[in-house]
Amino acid sequence: MKQNVMIIGMGTGGTAVLKLLSHSDLFKIVAVVDIIKEAKGVDLANSLHIPVLKEWKEHLKNDIDVVFDTTGDESIHQEIIKHKAKHTLAIPGSVAKIIANLVQEKESLFHLINNKKRQQELILENTHDGMIVVDRWGKILLFNRSAENILQIDKENAIGRDIIEVVPTSKLPRVLQTKKKEINQEHILINGSKIFTTRIPIFREDGELEGAIAVFKDDTEVFNLAEEVTNLKEVYSMLEAVIQSSDEAISVVDELGNGMIINPAYTRLTGLTSEQVIGQHATIDISEGESVHVKVLKTKQAVRGVRMKVGKQNRDVLVNVAPVIVDGKLKGSVGVIHDVSEISQLTNELHRARQIIRTLEAKYSFEDIAGESEGIQLAIMQAKLAASTPATVLLRGESGTGKELFAHAIHNESDRKYNKFVRVNCAAISETLLESELFGYEEGAFSGAKRGGKRGLFEEANNGSIFLDEIGELSPAMQAKLLRVLQEKEIRRVGGTKAIPINVRVIAATHVHLEEAIREGKFREDLYYRLNKLPITIPALRERLEDILPISERLLAKINQDYGRNVDQISPSAVKKLKSYHWPGNVRELENVLGRAIIFMKIHEKQMLPEHITSITQVKQENGIEPKVQLSDHTGSLDDMVINFEGELIEQVLNKNNGNKTKTAKELGISVRNLYYKLDKYNSAKNSTQ
Repeated sequence: MKQNVMIIGMGTGGTAVLKLLSHSDLFKIVAVVDIIKEAKGVDLANSLHIPVLKEWKEHLKNDIDVVFDTTGDESIHQEIIKHKAKHTLAIPGSVAKIIANLVQEKESLFHLINNKKRQQELILENTHDGMIVVDRWGKILLFNRSAENILQIDKENAIGRDIIEVVPTSKLPRVLQTKKKEINQEHILINGSKIFTTRIPIFREDGELEGAIAVFKDDTEVFNLAEEVTNLKEVYSMLEAVIQSSDEAISVVDELGNGMIINPAYTRLTGLTSEQVIGQHATIDISEGESVHVKVLKTKQAVRGVRMKVGKQNRDVLVNVAPVIVDGKLKGSVGVIHDVSEISQLTNELHRARQIIRTLEAKYSFEDIAGESEGIQLAIMQAKLAASTPATVLLRGESGTGKELFAHAIHNESDRKYNKFVRVNCAAISETLLESELFGYEEGAFSGAKRGGKRGLFEEANNGSIFLDEIGELSPAMQAKLLRVLQEKEIRRVGGTKAIPINVRVIAATHVHLEEAIREGKFREDLYYRLNKLPITIPALRERLEDILPISERLLAKINQDYGRNVDQISPSAVKKLKSYHWPGNVRELENVLGRAIIFMKIHEKQMLPEHITSITQVKQENGIEPKVQLSDHTGSLDDMVINFEGELIEQVLNKNNGNKTKTAKELGISVRNLYYKLDKYNSAKNSTQ
């Protein structure tokens, strides 16, 4: 069912929104509003037969699902919020501005892509070889000018028809069936003429068959070419003239792989001159990847569409290389290099634009949480269940385990994902400021208060989610105020008397052992029960050592982007060293260790080795088990000593089993559930003594 949309303001932002939504099947624009007849988008709205109004209030009825306010006037936006129906979503001008920028970027990108497409079509239409491309059902998609001349068939009568209807003797259906190449095959047409053809299946990146291509010449041209090849001097002169005049970068090597010819376009692309390339091996220009010339010389088969980096500037290119065979003997190979760095740059810019939109709300989803261990999978399952309810969530775990990551994911999985996600670190804001930050204040509430007052973070998060990190650090007074908010679902600004109703989903997090804090009188028991409706315990990194590799790979991608590096592997011995460490700082510490290792790696190194990881010390013995627990290490009550002894013993067996909790529980003769319970008690006891 389409969503009914009203756009208020027909300036640049409103026009961009109109352009974007007018092509969507999900939205129906029922009206646009602007008091200025000459506004930028009014003519566009009229051309689309969309009503143009001067007043919006009387038309903002229950049948309007979304209102875009592109006026940029905050007072108008507040009026819209006041008059809109409860179910109507009001989107402010800041989002419209971003949409306008994205539409402009999209149009620029489409323009560039269309130019590239026209260039490709021009090349295909003017190439001397006949070309026919069919889809996986045998329908003709491409039929170039040379194919028309060779086969004496009009393009208009070929495109869209079955290949057998157009060329009854075609063997392309056989290639679609066998999915195998057929190189330099002799083929007899119905009229008796002979052509030489190469047929190649076309596959998508996922390996699925997409179609096939036939490239062919008639026999007259092939025999003429054979005669010309016998005169090497004439052939060399002809090839050199073609190569030197081409706008595509071309390199030619001999049968030994040594450079013979390059053209000016090659020098512009790679930065390498003839003196640096001629007579040198084909690998001289490669900065990343393997030489395609060498591969073609070994296999004597053409290779197309290989991605690599070349030259002094590490230019991103696509390489097509074909062998040069004279009288059945390999004489070398010819490579054509296409620069794709510009398109890659535009693609990256579009990705960054999408990231900007993503950062307006919660940044992460459950796909961003790496790990296959039982503990983290249990936490993810519980978090997904929590996301489907409006209940308060309490995330528990040590510092650095990823509690905020879970909070982002829960919000993005919930039905509030299109509303705000507000983050608050309760320990980072002083107690004197925290109340006004959370609940806002009225004008004159205290010295230095802003004129007109200020909305608090709870009001900002209305209809969305608020993440209260380090909830265990709240003072008793703030705990009482937060309890009232959770009970009454309303707030009062500092210095105000009016209760303001709110609809906010609270996600809290703590590394503090709240039960112990309750016993010590540091945390309210009634607030604990309000927060603890859906508790989720995120295991420490040392409890899921099998996740170190997938987490590290995910972190490496982020660190590479931040530092401009290209480290793409961690050696097995380096992973073993990482698993040998206790990780008191959890995933945050792991990111720190990997970042420091990459900083001290050489710029050309692609694999992280144990010697790069200098900031941790191996704590396991050779047999993989830590030193035995000593009772004399512990003091305190008998219960505390038992909890500590049990916990350290469990950690020994966990480390021996590489973090596998099922195997550990079986070896200890307890259930997995009981194992989690004992680990939780042990970690809570440790945290309370720190």
